Amino acid sequence: MPTNSVVTVRYGPYESCGIVEHKTFRLEGLQAVLKDDGHQCVLEKTDDWNILELIVNGECVYTCNITDLEFGGDGRLDPLCLKAIDAVRNAY
Repeated sequence: MPTNSVVTVRYGPYESCGIVEHKTFRLEGLQAVLKDDGHQCVLEKTDDWNILELIVNGECVYTCNITDLEFGGDGRLDPLCLKAIDAVRNAY
């Protein structure tokens, strides 16, 4: 996949401390990994609970449970972030 591609990160609300809402704390590592690889991230909220989808050129190339991502961090050691970046690279 060429660098400077736009990756839409579609994320849903999840429960934390008894409150269900859209939060981006678990997306920080994923965003860092995508930006380090030269991609532009666009965050988009969805109403589907616990979902994370990466959209490239209108096609969903990766999906997982958002609560499985590591909280905070830079994403370099998170195995799901590594799988996500591979999926984005192989999008073409």
